[in-house]
This record gives sequence, structure tokens and C-alpha cells, in this order.
Amino acid sequence: MSVELWTHCRAATMVPDAATPYGLLEDAALVVQGQTLAWVGPCAELPAAWRDRCTTEHDAGGALITPGLIDCHTHLVYGGNRAHEFELRLQGASYEEIARAGGGIASTVQATRAASAAELQASAAKRLLALMAEGVTTVEIKSGYGLALEHERKCLQEARTLGQTHGVDVRTTFLGAHAVPPEYAGQTDAYVDAVVQMLPVLHAEGLVDAVDGFCERIAFSPAQIERVFTAAKALDLPVKLHAEQLSDSGGAQLAARFGAISSDHLEWLSEDGARAMSMAGTVAVLLPGAFYFLRETKLPPMDLLRRHGVPMAVSTDSNPGSSPCTSLLLMLNMACTLFRLTPEEALAGVTRHAARALGLRDRGTLVAGQRADFVLWDVQHPAELAYALGANPLRQTVFKGQPR
Repeated sequence: MSVELWTHCRAATMVPDAATPYGLLEDAALVVQGQTLAWVGPCAELPAAWRDRCTTEHDAGGALITPGLIDCHTHLVYGGNRAHEFELRLQGASYEEIARAGGGIASTVQATRAASAAELQASAAKRLLALMAEGVTTVEIKSGYGLALEHERKCLQEARTLGQTHGVDVRTTFLGAHAVPPEYAGQTDAYVDAVVQMLPVLHAEGLVDAVDGFCERIAFSPAQIERVFTAAKALDLPVKLHAEQLSDSGGAQLAARFGAISSDHLEWLSEDGARAMSMAGTVAVLLPGAFYFLRETKLPPMDLLRRHGVPMAVSTDSNPGSSPCTSLLLMLNMACTLFRLTPEEALAGVTRHAARALGLRDRGTLVAGQRADFVLWDVQHPAELAYALGANPLRQTVFKGQPR
């Protein structure tokens, strides 16, 4: 097995409770054995045995190295776009008004159903490549724009294919409970029955890593989401939830009761919800792109999340209606400027906490035993990654130990 050595770098290990902010190591060395980090530390402390076994040495040229970035909440596979609705919102229509008039998710469902698998693959690949160009090595892709078995299958299959044809790890999430499709108008409970029936079929086909739902007054009630989560748990699948985006529906408490790996959005999160998430170990996934794009004014309760020790991830929420964004670096800046995260909290949000939001324990920090996913940046300090608007200082990405 090859042993590769990376030197002449600074490493933001993102290890929690480290002696230095960001777990920053000056003049660091990383040893990669196969696909795994075998040793990380100050270069002066590199064991001679590792240097002797080294088959290739890489001079990082003074770059900052971070863990590979993780985009833990996206909807990359879909047809069409919703630029017209963007115009309508600027003219005064609300997100809810557009959705109730047949726009919103329903319009994307129509376009997605009409698109061929090849068309979905081509459009999603462009979005994925944009994320990868900013150091993303793991991305979650949700379904939820098919809302019928054949179309949900098509979207999940294309998501799986993206992971097989690009140098990136794709995690797939079944979001059948995203909206009620037109053929089930006025029959929400019947559609929930259909979602519950789709789940074991898609799971048996190896297409589902986790199960999500949209708990909101324009989507599904807590009781309806509970039925979906019960079906997921029967298959031993982890759950996550779009919760408290437009109102406090008690979704966070419901998700926590099912041991959800994440609750996402959370602008209307209550203290009871934050407490429940903390006790369950549920990650809060913050989505500043949607907050910005929809011109929301209700901020997620950052003080509550910090007070209760809830881990905070940050993601693009890349989707056609509320966050048509493919820049995770821009989300770092927005998380700081809009939500007042510190740059260190924001970077943790796209590394170790994002990994946890996907139920992944083998990535997100630079320590021995983790998968060798890391990024070299042309910056002096980690805060610069959240600082500059529209900048991309990426020099090189390493995925599973291999330069990309």
C-alpha cells in the first residue's frame, strides 16, 4: 500500500476543543496510507518510520490544508428552473402564495417528470462540478421532485450515478414527503401512504441512505411525518427533517424523538426544540442561501443553539426555488454575515458538523484514521475562506488519498 507524505503546509485540523483555533498546526505534515490519514502533526514530530516508508512526497508550497468540504443538504437533481417565480417574489408575491397557486415545488415536479434521465444527469453534473471546484468532497443529494415511484427512482439513480462518475462521495436521501403531487391534491394522507410504500422498494434497490421530510403548514403535519419516520426506522434508515422554516410546527421535537441526524432550516426553532435536539444529538443545518434568496427576516436562534450545545452545520440547500446556489464558500460568508457565526464555526459547519449531519464519522477532521479527503488553499488563515465574496482560493483537492 502506498504511503504519501504532504509537507510544507499549515493544517486546520478542525478537531474540537483543540489547543488552537481551528485546530491549526503550523508547519504540519500529513501521512496518507492508501485512502486513509495515517498521521497528522507538526512536521518536526513526524516519526522516522513514516518518513522511511514514504513512497511519494508532496510539497504543499505553504498552502493551508483543511478537511474536504461537505455539502450536507442539496437538491441537485431536478428539471427546469424557477427564474419566473424569482421575478414574482420581487413583485411582492410570497413563497407560500406562489406554492398555493401551483408554483413552487409543484412546477419543478412537472419539469423533473418531463426530463429524461440523461437530461437530469447533465444538468445536475454542472451543479455538482461547481461545488467540487470549491473543494467539496462529499455531497448529499435529495430526491423530492419526482413524487411518484418511477420519478423518485429516476432522481435517486441519477444521484448515485453522479457519485460513480465524479471524484466525489454522494449520499442519497429519499424526500418523498416534500410536497403533495397534483394527482393527490386534497388527499395528503393518501399520498403519505404512497410515500410509505415507495420507501422499502427504493431501499431494496440500494438507492436510499437516509429519509427526509418537509414538516410545514404548506407541506406535511407532524403526524404525517411521523408515519414516514416510523417506516424509515423499520428499515433501520436514519432520518432528517426540513423543520421550522416558515413556522414553529414542533418538527424539531419530532425529529429528535426519532433520533434524527439533522434538522434543517430552523428559523422558527423554539427553546423546547433546541433542547430536544441537544438531548438527541441532532445537528442543526443552517441554510443561509434560502434565508437570503427568500428575503426572510426571522433569523435562526443562534443563541439558543449555542446555549444548548447543538452542533451547527452549514449547507447550500442548492435547489431551484429557494437557493439556486452552487457555492459552499459563499455560504460560509453568508453564515457569518447573516447568521453571525464566527468563521471558525462556519468552517466547522462544512467539515466536522456537516459530516455528522450525514451520519458520517470517517471524515470532517484531519486526524489519523479519517478518510484522506482534504483541500489545499492559497490563503494564509482559515478565516479567509469565509471572508472574500466570490473568491475561490482552491489549489488542489485530494479525495480518498488521490489528488483530484
